[in-house]
Amino acid sequence: MTAAVGCSGWTYRAWRGRFYPADLPQRRWLEHYAASFPTVESNATFYRLPRPETVESWARRVPPGFVVSVKLGSFGSHRKKLSDAPRWLPNHVDVVRRLGAHLGPTLVQLPPRWRRDTGRLDAFLATATELAPGWRWAVEVRDPSWVHDDTFAVLERHGAAWCVHDLPPKPPPVLTTSWTYVRFHGPHAEERPYTGRYGARRLGRWTERIAAWREAGVGCLAYFNNDVGGAAPLDAAWLLRRLGTAAQAPGT
Repeated sequence: MTAAVGCSGWTYRAWRGRFYPADLPQRRWLEHYAASFPTVESNATFYRLPRPETVESWARRVPPGFVVSVKLGSFGSHRKKLSDAPRWLPNHVDVVRRLGAHLGPTLVQLPPRWRRDTGRLDAFLATATELAPGWRWAVEVRDPSWVHDDTFAVLERHGAAWCVHDLPPKPPPVLTTSWTYVRFHGPHAEERPYTGRYGARRLGRWTERIAAWREAGVGCLAYFNNDVGGAAPLDAAWLLRRLGTAAQAPGT
């Protein structure tokens, strides 16, 4: 098992001239990104499920070993609150499976102010593992009631990862399977999410934690979502260099 570091998306205009060369056409941004990082999280799938041919294009344009994690659409996570998954989840599975060998975990971000309903989560993950055997799922909570042993037990039962992040309720670094999923929303995420650089002091502690997980055989996928102003690729590159990781993500 190893660690892989990347960003939550790659199509940010503010990155032009900072991460992307000013004269690089946007249609070639993914290739440029994939030459620098071993993985990316597609945040866009949360807002709209892309067309199958778009996902197939992503798969053709990235190198072997590159991993694309995808965010479950807000229809399922926020509007339906994971209910009735057999009716809508197959559409997600059918589209993102076209990533083929590049397919990473699906991140399920639960809505704020939705209190713990482990029965609903259990039923959703049972459907997910039945529809897509062998796929990886990670769950990010936004209501503190989910930080509970009952939640951890459900995730462990289905081999799903507990997402560690720095937005409220700032979930503790609990491990529920043989790999973990980390999201960096910005060094001052409570007041100004998605902005600012973390820098060496803050990321130094994360370097030690991820290195310890790796030493213990726990894989880690880590994504920077502080995309405003182009901070994310700078912090991701710093952490990647410090970890000395190869361009390969856990489970590939």
